[in-house]
Amino acid sequence: VGVCKQEMLQKKNAVLVDGVILNGPIMDSKAGEKFVEEACKLIMEEVVQKADDVTEKVCEWQAPETLKQILDLEMRDTGECHQKLLQLCRDVIKYSVKTNHPRFFNQLYSGLDYYSLVARFITEALNPSVYTYEVSPVFLLVEEAVIKKMIEFIGWEEGDGIFNPGGSVSNMYAMNLARYKFCPEIKEKGLSGLPRLVLFASEECHYSMKKAASFLGIGTENVYFIRTDERGKMIPEELEKQVQRARKEGSAPFLVCATAGTTVLGAFDPLDKIADICEKHGLWLHVDASWGGSALISRKHCRLLHGIHRADSVAWNPHKMLLAGIQCCALLVKDNSGLLKKCYSAEAAYLFQQDKFYDVSYDTGDKSIQCSRRPDAFKFWLMWKALGTTGLEERVNRALALARY
Repeated sequence: VGVCKQEMLQKKNAVLVDGVILNGPIMDSKAGEKFVEEACKLIMEEVVQKADDVTEKVCEWQAPETLKQILDLEMRDTGECHQKLLQLCRDVIKYSVKTNHPRFFNQLYSGLDYYSLVARFITEALNPSVYTYEVSPVFLLVEEAVIKKMIEFIGWEEGDGIFNPGGSVSNMYAMNLARYKFCPEIKEKGLSGLPRLVLFASEECHYSMKKAASFLGIGTENVYFIRTDERGKMIPEELEKQVQRARKEGSAPFLVCATAGTTVLGAFDPLDKIADICEKHGLWLHVDASWGGSALISRKHCRLLHGIHRADSVAWNPHKMLLAGIQCCALLVKDNSGLLKKCYSAEAAYLFQQDKFYDVSYDTGDKSIQCSRRPDAFKFWLMWKALGTTGLEERVNRALALARY
């Protein structure tokens, strides 16, 4: 870049503002392209080709202080040469956990899907933000198609949805949406004057329910945890008791969160019986199917989620059982009257103009609490296109067969 600057200064057409050359190259594109080429080769050799090699270690473990020295984490005034950067990339791969290794058994995801990986390469290179059709035409249409298909598997005739950065965020979206439906004035007037709101979830629910209640100002003490049976499933009779208890206390129950695939035991709550109680008391039913939602794609195992079509909202993470790359998480909503947009819109005039040259209903950014948003649906879409529904179904069946074995 220094050489380029000298050359530009010698030219008569150099445009200088505050000592900055405006019409000169900001970087050496040829060197940059070469670095990308060599880095991609490194990724192919050290990550992709070794993904199913059981002779490789899951992790080259090092203590934090040792790893700090190995990686040379210090940022300096001058940039490093490409060979040093490539070595850093090599070290990052070497000392990271190989989540695609056959013997990686941590948490609720693993494995490498090649099509999802390519989709991530494409979106990382294009660097889109999914808020308006004008800036992300392909990815908005892809998200629409994927959400429509997921809604079909839930069993709804119509619905709405949006991809979010994690199942925890989807659960928070659902909690806020249920509260907005219960008392729409909260969007403008805030928490003051509201009754004591209470929600219900099983003892085995994901910890994000407590986090969401805290974040939204509902309070963790107002999350009533319902007893579970020996398999970790919510006991409907206990839910009924707690709803009645809340009403006697003068509280305002508004939401029940059922779980389809609990984190520790993999339990599926009895959704039909829980839906009966929600219907009886006028409560929003959210199903956290972040893990177990993918069983809907299996004709053999979809019975585990019997009754899910009665839910008002569903969280479903294809990055778990289906191997889509992290993160790939959808919140799906039965309501098709624009409830998501009504709840979350801020109607930013500079972004969501209503007089554009296309149908502005494709500008979905006002459904989100984010502005910039990743095109996470694309990795699921490309994987689905490559494998077909039957290929995804085989993954689910294999996962449950392995568990049975």
